Parts: sequence; structure tokens; C-alpha cells
Amino acid sequence: MSRTLVIGDIHGGLRALEQLMDRAAVTRSDTLIFLGDYVDGWSESAQVVRFLMAAGKLQHCIFIKGNHDVKCEQWLRGEVDMSVWAKNGGLSTIKSYEQVSDAEKREHLEFFERMKPYYIDQDNRLFVHAGFTAQYGVDHEAHQSVFNTDRTLWEMVVVMDRRVDLDSVLYPKRLKLYHEIYIGHTPTLNYNQRVPMKAINVWNVDTGSAFDGSLSLIDADTKDFWQSDPLPQLYPDERGRNAKSFNEQ
Repeated sequence: MSRTLVIGDIHGGLRALEQLMDRAAVTRSDTLIFLGDYVDGWSESAQVVRFLMAAGKLQHCIFIKGNHDVKCEQWLRGEVDMSVWAKNGGLSTIKSYEQVSDAEKREHLEFFERMKPYYIDQDNRLFVHAGFTAQYGVDHEAHQSVFNTDRTLWEMVVVMDRRVDLDSVLYPKRLKLYHEIYIGHTPTLNYNQRVPMKAINVWNVDTGSAFDGSLSLIDADTKDFWQSDPLPQLYPDERGRNAKSFNEQ
């Protein structure tokens, strides 16, 4: 039976991704929805992108673009501001591309350019890297960058969870637009949680793989989830983004 499987932020952790695919027993009949931030962190960003491109040729995959992916795309195009990106994982990504040919880099650039800002499935579930702010939904968002940078959606639902009834005039209209919303971007480690978190109808699947957390995958129908080992165990000689705080994304 086919499943809809949602994968959180990878941040260059190919070993975690491969481990996760094995633990979840992913098959070619499964739909894979990746929530973005494939690069910047551990040492295999280019290799993660290569893995994803190959997976997309074998089965139905949806690739959402994260804020770190935007920076990598700009770098591949020769337009990135290194003074900012270098401090946020960019150097590890550049190093991972040292043995990648110019031809393959162009293929990777085209892959980044094809990524979606968000995806809505047939069950009216929204998948987006960070969030959205438009009262009437993602189609009305004024600035595309909101989809991969916003934190207000998650901050709002965490605060209001179990405090505001669905029929209350205080209930945010944008939450009623979608059956469920799946996001990454803000590590659950911020809330002392190492597993996917739910608040109202929003699921946060970023369990801190860039730092000392694990990479997570959740079945959007059953809510079963799988996790890799913590990334520092898979990359014992590296630091990932652990020099940064969880809030500096």
C-alpha cells in the first residue's frame, strides 16, 4: 500500500537520510514529500542533492524549497552573499561540491530552480518549509520568501494549542483553510522535544538534524514516524551547525 511520507530538514546529513529510508522501509510506491533545507550543516550537502535527484526519477517526490536551499541556489548561480551564508552552514556546502563537475552543478541548479514553495495535496494538506502569513491562504502571500523564512505560524499555534476552540472568534482564519499543515524550519529542540510535534493542526517535522537531533519522517495518514540516529553519532568528527543556536536558522 502506498504511503505519503513527510521528511524534515536534512542539512547535509546523507547518512541519516539513507538510514531513515531503510528504517521506514520506503518503497517506490510511496510518495515522498521533502520539507526543504537539504544543505548547510553536515559534510554531504551535494551528495544529499544527488540522492534526492535520483529518488525523484524512481518515485513520486515533492521537493519544497527551504531558506538554506535558496542560498545554495544563489551560490550555484554565482549570486550569493558569502558574508551571510558562510556563517550559516554555507562553507560546509561549498566544500561538499569540491569534487562535483561544473556540468553536475548546473543540473543541481536546475533542480533547485524547480523546487516548490509549497504543496497542497488532494486531502487539502499543506506542506511548506516554514509557514505563511496571508489570511486567505498561500495563494495570497505577497512575498515568496515568507514560505521559507516565517516562524509566526508555528509560534502562534504553539501558544494557542488547546487554548482556543475551533468555533471561537479568536481562532485564526488561516488555520481553517487547510486540513493539516506540515512544516520544518524551526527545530523542535527549541521546545525540548526530539520527535515531531503537533500544535492545533500543524505538524513540525524538523527535529534538529542540523544540530544534535535526528532526522525524522512521518506518515501523513497514520502519524507513525521514524527517526535516524542523532546526527553527531553519524558524523562523530564533525560539528554540523552546533556552533549556532537553534534560533539562528
